[in-house]
Amino acid sequence: MSVNKDLHPDRPAECNNLPGQVVLVFQGGGALGSYQAGVYQALHEADIEPDWIIGTSIGAINASLIAGNRRDDRIPKLWEFWRRVESHPGWNFSGFSTGFSDALSNWSILVGGIPGFFKPNLLAHWGMDLPVGSDQAGYYSTMPLQKTLLELVDFGRINREGPRFTVGAAHVRTSEMRYFDSRTSEISVRHVLASGALPPAFPAIRIDGELFWDGGVLSNTPTEIVFDDNPRRDSLIFAVHMWNPVGPEPGSIWEVLHRHKDIQYSSRISSHVVRQTQTHRMRHVISQLAARLSDDDRDSDAVKELASYGCTTRMHVVQLLAPRLSHESHTKDIDFSQSGIRHRWLVLSTRSICWIKSRGRGNLILSKV
Repeated sequence: MSVNKDLHPDRPAECNNLPGQVVLVFQGGGALGSYQAGVYQALHEADIEPDWIIGTSIGAINASLIAGNRRDDRIPKLWEFWRRVESHPGWNFSGFSTGFSDALSNWSILVGGIPGFFKPNLLAHWGMDLPVGSDQAGYYSTMPLQKTLLELVDFGRINREGPRFTVGAAHVRTSEMRYFDSRTSEISVRHVLASGALPPAFPAIRIDGELFWDGGVLSNTPTEIVFDDNPRRDSLIFAVHMWNPVGPEPGSIWEVLHRHKDIQYSSRISSHVVRQTQTHRMRHVISQLAARLSDDDRDSDAVKELASYGCTTRMHVVQLLAPRLSHESHTKDIDFSQSGIRHRWLVLSTRSICWIKSRGRGNLILSKV
């Protein structure tokens, strides 16, 4: 499937003035994924629509809701998904401390799951040594999520007319990252489920006879796939980071757990960008050196092979970092409360709109690679 922007009927004409294809990169992060919905809404309202959406875990789910719907239907379908996965405990302890209320809400999710997302797998609770089989080896079943996605996502549209859609999953046997791309293969709901199959909560998903886990196990911020694409294209990359790479020193066990999870899932954002910058700069150097050679030298097979490692594309990377909210803890990724979801959606949507307006449509660049 081609991803030429001229083939996207949903793409506003204004997007043709942007410096390359528009790429959205969505991390994994459970309930924090409502941040991504807010970012997409901000871009949508600014008439910036994606040519390519890449996601891992909850990022793959949000990406499928965008890629698998017409432009005018994307925000309503995102809202409907997040409405379905809101947790509604059967009690109200608003008069108690925030910590007590949050603990009870989290406990209800762990015990009962979330309608429309996951439900307890009773077999798994008979004992960790019980041979339930690879497809059942998880504390919860994601069959409710499969049903939800089949109702809200048109996978035929993803495979038929774009935008390009890519999800990352970890190959269980080899511990290698695998990207499933609508440009090269047929995408189904199972690919999205595989990208979000975080062990041991969710069982691995079998695709073409092989088992896959959540892509965040290996790479929670799959920006590298844009830089390694073949052929590479000039790109404007919006990378939404939901885990804080920088934070205060923890002063309690509770704060240690929070900081540890932020570090674990932020996936070394800064170092990845620096490394990709260095590699891409080297590609430019190769192209510049090849241009200085004589025509006869450039025509030799050896030089052609070496020159093929170069390119002249430009990558514009916009990193959108979710703010640290008050009263957050290491359980923030299972905060599926209505207030938590809507607050995160709104706060990053508002910040993204302000950021876009402050820079104008002609200068949407945070860092150029």
